[in-house]
Amino acid sequence: MERTLGSNLHFVTTPALAHATLPTRLIANVMLWQRRITTRHELARLNPRLLADAGISEADRYAELSKPFWR
Repeated sequence: MERTLGSNLHFVTTPALAHATLPTRLIANVMLWQRRITTRHELARLNPRLLADAGISEADRYAELSKPFWR
């Protein structure tokens, strides 16, 4: 299943791959995990001013960065 990052830093499930074949779902999951790793690295590099501009608190950032890539 495809997931996107919502404005409140929670992943929202969409049923785009609900009926896809197993290899397609595996590739989609690997791509999702890579995207999560990349966006979390970018989130970690933001300075406090940019976090405030985006409406993200330090607690929200910490909560997102402490998640494993598969969640």
